[in-house]
Parts: sequence; structure tokens; C-alpha cells
Amino acid sequence: MPIDNARQTGPALEAMYQFMLWLIPTLEKFPRSQRFLLGDRIQTAAMDGLDLLVEATYSRNRQDLLRRVNLQLQRLRIFCRLAHELHYLDHRRYEHAARGIDDVGRRVGAWIKRDRER
Repeated sequence: MPIDNARQTGPALEAMYQFMLWLIPTLEKFPRSQRFLLGDRIQTAAMDGLDLLVEATYSRNRQDLLRRVNLQLQRLRIFCRLAHELHYLDHRRYEHAARGIDDVGRRVGAWIKRDRER
């Protein structure tokens, strides 16, 4: 029986974790010249977002953390768009990245809204 990790960590954190499982091997396919520049920036923005989500999961005052996650997601969107336009991400991978980032963003937005209502 599979374990429902979203139940333990929260849907936003689990969505970001799943996105990272896809992202890291994808960045390894970047050309060597960009793997350590643009690829590293993408990975750092994503890892920082994941780190903030972990912190928000275990914090009482998470509104500021969740706003910072949204900023990291916006950075990710821009960096991935740049990688796509420079042809380091093909259209299919760019679309997958955009959908993954948007999914995390929707979940973070719902979390912000739910916390504000409490």
C-alpha cells in the first residue's frame, strides 16, 4: 500500500518535492556551459522554495514564508522561460515545468488563503 506523503507533509510541499524529482535530472541535460550557470540558478531557486515550504510546514507564523515561496516560484518561472527561449529546455519539458510550478503556486495560494481565514 503506497504511503500518502502529502498527508504527512502537506500538498504544496509534496508537489514541490515531486517537481524537484523531475527537475534535477532534467537540469543535468543542460549544456555544460549552462549547467553551472542557468541550471544552477534554476536548481537553487527550486531548492530555496522547497526549503521555505519545509520551514512553513513546521511554523506557526507562515505567511511571510509562503510569500517568499511565491517569489521563488516567480524566479523559477522566469529562469525556465529563459532556458526555453535559449533552447536548453524543449517545448515539452518547458510545458511540464510551467505546469509543475503553477501547481505548486496554486497549492501555496490556497494555503495562504486558508491560513488568513483562520
